[in-house]
Amino acid sequence: MHVKKGDQVVVLSGKHKGKTGKILLALPRDQKVVVEGVNMVIKNVKPSATNPTGSQEQRELALHASKVALVDPETGKATRIRKTIVDGKKVRVAVASGKVID
Repeated sequence: MHVKKGDQVVVLSGKHKGKTGKILLALPRDQKVVVEGVNMVIKNVKPSATNPTGSQEQRELALHASKVALVDPETGKATRIRKTIVDGKKVRVAVASGKVID
């Protein structure tokens, strides 16, 4: 995938278009990511021994990875990435600015 956990991303499409956030969880097998503060839903939690009354909590749902783009560290806008080899190591490079991400 072009993004990984901890990356700052911007949502490109859907009802959350334009929102930015940090990736909390990347699911490469499903090509999905969970972005902090984006795609929030209310989850009903059943009562348990530690929570006898039950409750409702807000949590993030996964988005498809193609709906997010990495934020360029130089300009702060969405950018595509290119993978190149620098000093014998494969790194991600922002296409817009040419700056190394990793």
